[in-house]
Amino acid sequence: MRSVEDIIRDIDLVRTYIDRLLQENAMPIAFDQEQIHSIYTGFEVRDRIAFNNAVKWYAAGMTSIFLQDANPLVMKPKDLFAVLRHIKTCFPQTETIAAYARSSTILQLPEGALKQLNELGLNRLHVGVESGSNLVLNRMRTGVNRGGHIEAGKRIRQAGIELYAYVVPGLGGVDLSIEHALETAETLNAINPDVIKIRTLGLSPSTELAHWQVRGMFEKPGDAMIATELRLILETLDNIQSRIKSDHILNLFETVSGEMPKDKEKMIGIIDRFFELPAQERILYQIGRRMGFFKGLEDMNSSPQMDQVRQACENYGVTPKNVDQILDRLMMRFV
Repeated sequence: MRSVEDIIRDIDLVRTYIDRLLQENAMPIAFDQEQIHSIYTGFEVRDRIAFNNAVKWYAAGMTSIFLQDANPLVMKPKDLFAVLRHIKTCFPQTETIAAYARSSTILQLPEGALKQLNELGLNRLHVGVESGSNLVLNRMRTGVNRGGHIEAGKRIRQAGIELYAYVVPGLGGVDLSIEHALETAETLNAINPDVIKIRTLGLSPSTELAHWQVRGMFEKPGDAMIATELRLILETLDNIQSRIKSDHILNLFETVSGEMPKDKEKMIGIIDRFFELPAQERILYQIGRRMGFFKGLEDMNSSPQMDQVRQACENYGVTPKNVDQILDRLMMRFV
C-alpha cells in the first residue's frame, strides 16, 4: 500500500498543473495541442499521464474526484483522513469525492469513522453487493454474507454517505437463478441504497468462474433467464426510494432505469415488451444491443444500423438455439 506521503505528493503535483491551467484563464476547449505542450514543458516536474488527466479534469469542471483503488478504505482511518483533508485544501471546489468499498471493510471500521470520512468530504461509496443469496455469496467466496451487506449498507447511509450498490444478474447461475433474484431484492429492500447499479454477469476466459463453466461446475444463464431475473428483482423491490441505473453495455436494457417506486411498472414493462417480440426480432435486438447500436427496444424502429445488425446475424448464423453462445463471444470485448 502506498504511503500517505506518496499520495500527497501526487495531489500536490496535480494541484501545480491545475493552478497553471487556471492561470491561463482559457476555456478548456480553446486549448490546442501546441498550447498544451508549451504549458507542460514549462514544469520542473513532468508526469505526462498526470498532466493529461489534470487537463481532462480541468475541462470537466473539477467537481468530482474518485479515489483510485479497488478498496481505499483499507487504509488506516487517520491516513485516509489526512488524504481527504489535503484534497479539500487543494481543491475546495470539489463537490463529490467517491471511492469503491467492500462491505467487509466497512464492517471493520471503528465506530464514527464513516461519519468523519463524510465530514471530510467522502460523500459517495460504490459497493459490490453482487448478490443477497448466502449460497451465491459463499460460492463466490466474497468473504461476506447477506447480513454483512445489509449492515454495511445501513452504516454507510447512516453516516450520510451516498451508496451505490452494484448487483449482478446471472451470478447465481442457472441453478440458483430464482434464489439469487429474490434474495438480492430483499437485501436491497433492507438497505434502501441511494442508487442500485445493474451489472449483468460477463465471463472473461481468465476468471475462475469461466473455468468452472468449462468444467461443468457453473452454467451461466442466457439472456432470457437473466432478463427474467432482472424482472423478478424489480418486482420484489418494495418500500425503497432507490434510483435504478442500467448504464453498461453488458446489460440487455440500458433503458431499465428510473426511480423507485414511481418508475417500477415502467421498468418491468420494458422487459415484458422484450418477451412479447417475435423470436427473430428478439435476436436482432440482442445482437444490435451488444454491437453497441441500441440502448432500448425503441431504437430498433429508427436505427440506421438495422441492416448492419441483420447482416451480422446472417454472418454469424444466429439462431434461437445459439444466440447466447454468440452473445457471450461478443460480450468478451466488455469484460
